[in-house]
Amino acid sequence: MSNVFVHIKLFLVAVIWGLGWPAGRVVANDILPFTASWIRYVIATLSFLLFLRISGQWMFPNRAEWGRIFLIGFFSTCVYQAFFMFGMQFTAAGDASLMITFNPLFTAILAVIFLSEKLHLNLVVGLMMGFAGVAILFYYSPNVDIPLADRILGNLLIAGAALSWACNTILMKKAMTSPAEASEKPLNPLELTVWSSVAGLIILTPIFAVEATVKGLSMPSTDGWIGLVFLALFSTVIAYVWFADGIVKIGASMSALYVYLVPPFGIIGGYLLLQESLGLSLIAAFILITGGVIVAQKKNSLASNHHESSPAGM
Repeated sequence: MSNVFVHIKLFLVAVIWGLGWPAGRVVANDILPFTASWIRYVIATLSFLLFLRISGQWMFPNRAEWGRIFLIGFFSTCVYQAFFMFGMQFTAAGDASLMITFNPLFTAILAVIFLSEKLHLNLVVGLMMGFAGVAILFYYSPNVDIPLADRILGNLLIAGAALSWACNTILMKKAMTSPAEASEKPLNPLELTVWSSVAGLIILTPIFAVEATVKGLSMPSTDGWIGLVFLALFSTVIAYVWFADGIVKIGASMSALYVYLVPPFGIIGGYLLLQESLGLSLIAAFILITGGVIVAQKKNSLASNHHESSPAGM
């Protein structure tokens, strides 16, 4: 019973990350992509730093740690956000919430390449199941009001977001298991998340400035501001703090189970908030993609840890 509140918070994390997809769809169609990402991370980064200060967990990385942090921030904040914001301009929130589930499959592949994980049959079978689910999503999505070419482009961009987060996961894994030079211990998931957000914001700032100079400075509408604040405070700060707390108290593997609830809430959120369509094809795609992820992770030693920086809700 002592962990009941932790499980409640993790369930709410899944709901928040699921609703983040329709929020992202609203924001992507309301404001320029890098402007949206920059505003989101100004709010999120200041909130993260405030949380570290008031929670008594304040620390400042040393010079060697900053090298790792900037590389993580580049993938997790800059590259991921670019794929996410451009992708959400073209595809449905429900479809995108399924596509991002490919993140752990990409992570497993990268672990084979960069972390000397062994390629095993379960990974191959899982990939085949995942690609079958994606094929259904591409050709039989109920959101036919969005042109097929747009949906395919958007889904491919979201797949790029999943791949960029998989790169981030590999970097996070290394940073959490081996301390940087002149460091007594590795940074924990929360510290890495906070300071990589700071680094990502620094990288995003000149890109935002160029976009604003070339295309003009655009400001969000009321709905856009609601979406941005939700993504910054709830989907980024609150959800990641609660998820990190879940990892500490009940373990990464148990916490990761809640990530599988994100796509259903993304689909439901798209239906309720954006009037997106529902259909059996979404259920079939969800079963195949999620089932493929579960199968692929059975013999993957990274599987129990990759969700420590899960982006299921961006």
